Amino acid sequence: MAHYAWLDENNIVVNVTVGVDETELIDGLDTETFYSQATGYNVKRTSYNNKIRKNYAGIGFTYNEIKDAFIAPEPEGAIGFDEDTCQWIVPLRNES
Repeated sequence: MAHYAWLDENNIVVNVTVGVDETELIDGLDTETFYSQATGYNVKRTSYNNKIRKNYAGIGFTYNEIKDAFIAPEPEGAIGFDEDTCQWIVPLRNES
């Protein structure tokens, strides 16, 4: 079992679904190609444990082709962006 993100024309994630394992072929095609052809969207595999594409994709995330990474929308209060992890830097809140 693997997870796949559907991307719109701006590389924004519009859906995340469960599909067959990425090592399987479907009708002779790799899974990303098969799901892309079947859905009409550009489809990229994503991983809960962040082993590929830096971060697990969520609806509204952006896929960066150059970094081959899913990037969350910038949160309010972000003070920077970590280029290595592709995550926003947000200061810790003092809950006292």
